[in-house]
Amino acid sequence: MTKIYREAALGCTSLFVIALVLQATPAVAETNAKPVTAWDASRETDGSDMVTTGVARGRDRLDSATSTSSLKGNQIDTLAPRSLDDLVRNIPGVRVEGGVGDIGNSYTVRGLPLVSAGAKYLQFQEDGLPVLEFGDFNGIGADAFIRADLNLASVESIRGGSASTFTSNAPGGIINLVSKTGEVEGGSVQVSAGVNYDSNRVDFDYGGHLSESWRFHVGGFYRQGEGSRNTGYNATDGGQVKFNVTKEFEGGRIRFYGKLLDDKTPVYNGTPMAIGGTNANPTYSALANYDAVQDSAMSRNITGLTTTDVSGNPTNLNLQSGYRVKSQSLGTEVQFSVGEWNFTERFRFSDMSGSADTFDPQTQITASCFLSTACLNLTGTNSTITYASGPLAGTAIDPATRLSLTTVGHTDIHSLRNVVNDFRTSRVWEVGGGDLTTTAGVYKSFQKRDVDYFGAVIIQTLDGNGNSALVNVQQTGGAYSYKNGIFAHNDAVNGRTRMNLDYDVLAPYASFNFHKGKIAIGGSIRYDRDKVTGVVARPSTSAAVDLDHDGQINLAEQTVYIDAGTSGSINYRNDYVSYSGGINYRMSDSFALFARHSLGGRADANEVSPTHDYVRQTEAGLKYRSNGLTLNLTGFYATTRGTFAPTIADTYDVKNVRVVSRSYRTYGAEFEGAVRRGPFSITGSATLTGGEITASTAPAPSSTGAPFLPIGTTPRRQPTFLYTLTPQFDVERVTFGANVQGQTSSYAGDVDQLKMPGFTTVGLFAQYRPVDRIALGVNVSNLFDKTAIIAVGTGTIPSAGVGTVQTLYGRLISASARFFF
Repeated sequence: MTKIYREAALGCTSLFVIALVLQATPAVAETNAKPVTAWDASRETDGSDMVTTGVARGRDRLDSATSTSSLKGNQIDTLAPRSLDDLVRNIPGVRVEGGVGDIGNSYTVRGLPLVSAGAKYLQFQEDGLPVLEFGDFNGIGADAFIRADLNLASVESIRGGSASTFTSNAPGGIINLVSKTGEVEGGSVQVSAGVNYDSNRVDFDYGGHLSESWRFHVGGFYRQGEGSRNTGYNATDGGQVKFNVTKEFEGGRIRFYGKLLDDKTPVYNGTPMAIGGTNANPTYSALANYDAVQDSAMSRNITGLTTTDVSGNPTNLNLQSGYRVKSQSLGTEVQFSVGEWNFTERFRFSDMSGSADTFDPQTQITASCFLSTACLNLTGTNSTITYASGPLAGTAIDPATRLSLTTVGHTDIHSLRNVVNDFRTSRVWEVGGGDLTTTAGVYKSFQKRDVDYFGAVIIQTLDGNGNSALVNVQQTGGAYSYKNGIFAHNDAVNGRTRMNLDYDVLAPYASFNFHKGKIAIGGSIRYDRDKVTGVVARPSTSAAVDLDHDGQINLAEQTVYIDAGTSGSINYRNDYVSYSGGINYRMSDSFALFARHSLGGRADANEVSPTHDYVRQTEAGLKYRSNGLTLNLTGFYATTRGTFAPTIADTYDVKNVRVVSRSYRTYGAEFEGAVRRGPFSITGSATLTGGEITASTAPAPSSTGAPFLPIGTTPRRQPTFLYTLTPQFDVERVTFGANVQGQTSSYAGDVDQLKMPGFTTVGLFAQYRPVDRIALGVNVSNLFDKTAIIAVGTGTIPSAGVGTVQTLYGRLISASARFFF
């Protein structure tokens, strides 16, 4: 109850600031400028080069000692990304392990280790505030609660630099989704559909002025369909609505905004593929009747599962419910001046919840191997295997049929309620013939984590096109060894856990920037105090339980957890300091040099003890902008120390979560460039990265099975070279171009053995505007249907010749029609 009072008090503080501003400020004076229409705005090129994310005040990029980028709204609309990971892949320096779906992808920046899923060192924000306080909660990433749609005005990013001091828990960088706010009059409706896959979607947005001082914007989407991979049923269903209202006044503004999100989407955790050859020169190929790029473990024939929840109570899971999330958010933003002082107050309350049922294939074997003494011998001899679901239910399965032991993970997200407030003030002083800008602020957040994790293991046939089925295994005489496809009522990946934790973050911070002539020198500091309280329970008692009430105990029912376990009380604090300092030298109007050193902290939210990570980073670079040409080059060197929870496969390719403590060193260079000449333009980026593990407390598996301490090895899944290239041709009625993305080879594991091949994917986009206010579009991703492998479940060639991988989507073609009004 005390926690709720504190959250309410935080909101009342924000409302008090708003009330003071409304009382003290007159309306803005009337202007005669003609507002830009939505159609006109869609044809404009935004030439602004200012980013406000992760810095004290918005500055021209040539005057800032930071590495920042911005994807503008029209650029986003042209690329037509299908999900957030598709969009983020176009940001320099950012590595995305995508293809998982709209939810559950992993993100990192500049070679920082990606040992845990989600975004450990990179924070996602909406309109300047974090979506989740921590981006790598087990099974829950920030991308679960944000969607890219027509509401986006831009996506801003900062890599390294002052990101470590202008927000908490983001020493690697920030990606901020900035919403449209009604400066443009009118809006649009867009309908789109998949040409070679099942997806139907409607987007809309509308904004404008309500009066001389009030404006608004509202937008959202709804979609339905099978999705980007074969499942055999409507795996996507839902959408969102966002809105905001802004009051302009002399010297500032007040904005109220909100969001309603209710969306169901599939998660493609892993997919089986044949892996042969050698570790240094492996071959990856599709299995018979199953394509790792196009298919998934989800199926029209697999609908439900009866197991026990974290309290030991029988529960029925809908295995076609996918990952469903709900979010209701309300927020305010106030900017105003009092004399020489400028104030900014941001506040948001978000009530987030949901549930997830995900498939993660582990071990793939033939039906004959499943029964053979020489193979796994899981059920003994003289058993038979039959289909338990689908049109062939009850019939025998061919011994050559490939089966999969698949983890079905279930997550109940009771609440991820998040209350955030960021208040800052700044002033510019005249000192020594220059301008000294000082900023001071206080960040406060409350993050709830009320979540249940549990799972089971099923036996399914490995068939594509959404045709997989569950199986029965019966002994001679008819008794079931495994019934209705259930192999076990627990699993090693999801960690059957009941967790109810509160994270209380308080972070005062301050910065200065002295600018005189061509030189600007700045620094910032932040003190984080993270307090964690709550309980964690893990069941400890199991028993034989007849869950299906058939009068017998089969092998799966011999070990069923029947209690909630003993609750352990959690109460600890994390205290740490982050700092950043840099210098910028603007040699001319078009050219600048900069250097910066930062130390950023990050609390470890997945641990139950006071641990935190550090990222120490030094960067230096140059920036050039003149006559349609933009070039930015940054060199970086970083060291990282932290605790991670990777999933590491055993000899049967079954993944297990291990907690390891490691240190890393990474270095490289980041390039971003753009050139525009008449109707032609080219944008591109490249990131060159090297690195190694410098310390480790836990071994990793090797091809011999002997423990191997990964020191001096290259971190897993870290390519040396990442690149994007987008050439485009744009005239009055036609726009077309390509989006090329790729990476070089990397190691699947930390043991530097199994290689993952590099790849390049090519996307095409085209838009035709036959008349004003109508735009017809076609978008093709992965034109050449390239098998782009971005993760492998094992670090060496699997002994059975089959392993689980994660790939980007195959060729997807969509068409759209957009109507402006």
